[in-house]
Order: sequence, then C-alpha cells, then structure tokens
Amino acid sequence: MRILVVEDDVRTADYIRHGLIKVGHLVEVLDDGTQALACAGSGSFDVILMDRLLPGMDGLSVVKALRASGITTPVLFLTAINGLDDRVEGLESGGDDYLVKPFALSELLARINALARRLPVPGEKTALRLWDLELDLVRHSCKRGTVAIDLLPREFTLLEYLMRNENRIVTRTMLLEKVWDFHFDPKTSVVETHISRLRAKIDKPFDRALLHTIRLTGYTMHA
Repeated sequence: MRILVVEDDVRTADYIRHGLIKVGHLVEVLDDGTQALACAGSGSFDVILMDRLLPGMDGLSVVKALRASGITTPVLFLTAINGLDDRVEGLESGGDDYLVKPFALSELLARINALARRLPVPGEKTALRLWDLELDLVRHSCKRGTVAIDLLPREFTLLEYLMRNENRIVTRTMLLEKVWDFHFDPKTSVVETHISRLRAKIDKPFDRALLHTIRLTGYTMHA
C-alpha cells in the first residue's frame, strides 16, 4: 500500500517509516499540515496516518478539508491527545480510526490492515440499492432516483451499514461498534445526531421513507 505519514516529530516519523517500509509499504512522510492537505488531495494514497498537532494546519482541519473536497482515503489519527471527547472529535472530523501515542508498531500495522480491508476488492459488491436509493461503494456517491445526495464520510459509512442490514433491526450499540469502532458507550448523542442528519438527506425530501426508528430498540431500513 501507499501510505502518507503526517508527523512533525522526527523520531516518531522515522520509527513509523522504517516499520512500514520493512513490511513492504510505500511511504511518504510530511511534517506540515498545509503540505499534507495539498499532497493528500491527489487521492493517490491508500491510507493516511495523521498527527493532530501540526505546524501550518492542524490534523483535524486537514481531514475536514479533505472530506469536504471528496477525498475518502481512510485516515488514522496518531496523537498524544487521548481524552474521550478528543477521540470523538477526531472521528467526527472524518477520521476512520484513532491510535494514542505511545503505541506498538504491531498495533499500528494491525490498524492499517483493518482500514485496508474496508477498501473494495475484485468481485465484491460495489453498489447497494434499496427502492430508488443507490449507494456506490467505489465512487463513494449516493443518489435517490436521479437526485444526487451529498454525504459526509461518517454518514456514508452509517448508511452503508444500515443498507447492508436491510429489514433487520440495528441497535445503537451495534452502530457504535461497527460505524464508530467504539466498544463502549461514549455517553453522547453521536448516533442520534447522525441518524437525524442522514434522514434529512435521504428521506425528508422524498415521498417514501426508507430509514425507520424502532422505539426503544434501534433502527431499520426497508421500503
């Protein structure tokens, strides 16, 4: 895989670079957020490892800007900022995973491999459809009928999981684990907020509702 490492601490960057090269990855290292935004904007990387505190432009702002421009490359935040709110903020900004420093190289490699497994593979289903709603997993696009729907990265992941579980009830705990990779309850309304935003985009402008709330249980999608 081609991996972009954005890290301004020289020793940490060298540690990561040598470890990734040793197992066969192609690695590019940058130490400035503004440069990272320009480089990652090409969309030519398979995974991005992003520090949060960077000169030029902080990591959160870089990822937000990438997502706003349509770049869907998986991002793993590497940071010493390890508060629960900070982790939630990182994931909400468009990050896909969050690893706190110091970390073992073996765990970093496992996280990278997990992100890589989310990428499309030959023969895998590349689109999901429900009624007139279509989710293109390759182009990361969504439309209902002929109307294009603009989804943020986390909204896209949420909708994908819900559509893959069509006609099944999905609980809040399941969503926290599968969409946010939280194996605990962060005690926030992150699920409810995203469900509301998603419903406003895929249901409210149209005649038929596809996303349904099952009171005191969870959510389901059906036509």
